[in-house]
Amino acid sequence: MNNKVGSFLWNLRQFNTSVPTSRTVRLYSMGFCRPKIVYSHWNLRNLPLNDFDNRVHSSIRHLFQDAFVFKSRDDAFQTKGMSTVAVLRVDRLLCPGQLSFDTKHSLVSVATSDSGLKKVKFDHEVSNEDVLTKKTKPLPISYRKLSQECNSLSDVLDTFSKAPTFPSSNYFSAMWIIAKRMSDDQKHFEKQLMFNHPAFNQLCEHMMREAKIMHCDHLLFSLHAIVKLGIPQNTLLVQSLLRVIQERINECDERCLSVLSTVLEAMEPCKNVHVLREGLRILVDQQVWKIERVFTLQTMMKSIGKDAPIAFKRKLEMKALRELDRFSVLNSQRMFEALAAMNHRSVILLNECSKMVIANIHGCPFKIMVNILQSCKDLRYHNLDLFKGVADYVATTFDIWTLKQVLFLLILFENLGFRPIGLLDLFMKSVIEKSEFLNMKNIVSILHVYSSLNHVYKCQNKEFLEVMASALTGCLHHISSENLLNAVLSFCLMNYFPLAPVNQLLQKDIISELLTSGDMERNAHKLCILNTCLKLDDTPYHKAIDIPLPQLPPAPSYPNAKVAEALSSLLGGEGYFSKNVQLPHNYHVDFEVRMDTNRSQVLPFSDMDVTSTTDIQRVAVLCVSRSTYCLDSSHPRGFLAMKVRHLNVMGFHVILVNNWEMEKLEMENAVTFLKTKIYSVEALPTANVNLQSTY
Repeated sequence: MNNKVGSFLWNLRQFNTSVPTSRTVRLYSMGFCRPKIVYSHWNLRNLPLNDFDNRVHSSIRHLFQDAFVFKSRDDAFQTKGMSTVAVLRVDRLLCPGQLSFDTKHSLVSVATSDSGLKKVKFDHEVSNEDVLTKKTKPLPISYRKLSQECNSLSDVLDTFSKAPTFPSSNYFSAMWIIAKRMSDDQKHFEKQLMFNHPAFNQLCEHMMREAKIMHCDHLLFSLHAIVKLGIPQNTLLVQSLLRVIQERINECDERCLSVLSTVLEAMEPCKNVHVLREGLRILVDQQVWKIERVFTLQTMMKSIGKDAPIAFKRKLEMKALRELDRFSVLNSQRMFEALAAMNHRSVILLNECSKMVIANIHGCPFKIMVNILQSCKDLRYHNLDLFKGVADYVATTFDIWTLKQVLFLLILFENLGFRPIGLLDLFMKSVIEKSEFLNMKNIVSILHVYSSLNHVYKCQNKEFLEVMASALTGCLHHISSENLLNAVLSFCLMNYFPLAPVNQLLQKDIISELLTSGDMERNAHKLCILNTCLKLDDTPYHKAIDIPLPQLPPAPSYPNAKVAEALSSLLGGEGYFSKNVQLPHNYHVDFEVRMDTNRSQVLPFSDMDVTSTTDIQRVAVLCVSRSTYCLDSSHPRGFLAMKVRHLNVMGFHVILVNNWEMEKLEMENAVTFLKTKIYSVEALPTANVNLQSTY
């Protein structure tokens, strides 16, 4: 037994000293170790890729399992109780993380007999096969050089078919670089040629065979290129690479994790993507404090998904806050999109990034501005200074933008409830001067923005509406029923009624189509609003829609208890006002007060019909929320402005009470506020006397 142990240790020492390996290990910033192995020679013809991993493990296992290694007469490896194994030669970088052998040494074996161990021998000679391999093997080519030498995706595949080299990832990366230089039409055509190229399937097979043995960064860059090239996600190639990356995810350094995050962000949900995303979350959660680059941090934030645990999101937020001093302008701009991607509203982080964005707004690309505004909408983040900064910059540099770009920004501002007055005025002037810009889609969008924000430019408002109506009339022969309804409704909100569009919309077949297809409930609601406008507004139409419309449910009521208490104190009891009053045309008011025509005296509330009485002034108290106004202003948005206009037509004096402001007031201040709103200016002294007598 002692002899056997001694023989084993002697063999092991001889192996370690006589078989030098070129293996080095480099520590990466993420705390992972990735082996860096260099081989001077390698040939695909001598080493089948799909069998490489098994051969390495087999050789190691056979060398060390029994410690008694024998040499048979045919010079093959053999151990007691083990089958014959062929000699392994490794010629160049193949398998990071595996045992390597220097090519100067061909591992031969141990000369033995049945009686026991005889000697260990390493052959230092180079075979004729090695010399021939050196002369005929193709030299590797980098993806950068390949992308410079080739002009199309087919050129890359032609190069591969002539002399394939390792790794295959270079060919995919080169094709993606070339594709990025092409126009959309050319890219689509080249992709079709790529899929039909006879070498494409061969390249995919090489990629799958090499996936387990190439460097992790090559593997991830190849998957990124494959996804960007539009290779379907449900193919064997993509799913195989996803599985291999799952197995090798612990080899990823910070750079690899950044690439993996980018790839996962671009992929559709599936089982392998989900598993890989969960693995990425675990890795990032463990290594988040070691991430060095802000760009990498933001890429990971974008890829972890909106369903990530809130504790994990807060950890990433804290890491970002720690790195604030290192944020560049681009980092600040990208942070909005990163937070929106994981649905995490960090007000502190957003405020700090907004300051840097505002300070460096000049020269900001259009796409960045769009991403920032869209992210603010998704995060429900309203920063008036940020919105003003973007709007003022676009207005100042208005001539460098296309009308389509400005319209896109205006749509985003409307979604945020922000009314950029200067930019809206400039755009209105440009539409009047360049009416050829107007097509059906643009017309509907422009009308929606201006009607929703209730924006009127007094100098040119009538001319603007006429230009828009004329453009809409020109599109009537090919406009859809829903687009026509949306456009006419926008005109109604602005109290303008173009004849031709309204006439076409009121046709029975159009209304029937709207009530039986699409979003029928929403269409019915819009038609009811249109019907109300035709009846109440000053229009050339004095008829209702012929087809009976479905009965809409009553508007929801949210009685404000504080306002009710303040009215009771001000007016002398609940008998002087009514709550939750339902009016014709599906209108609802929170409180109604009846006064004399001078609004100097409150009258007791009764069930008498006041519609035919001329000496009574009806006062409607509407409790409204912030969303009914434009952002941080007292300017009502479209539907509130229309409701006030219609209530005035119905004989009401309308008082708007802001819910959020009323909640901040003490009861005495709330009563004073309502008194100044309800009573006329001339009647205020008398109202003060009456008010003092109630306390």
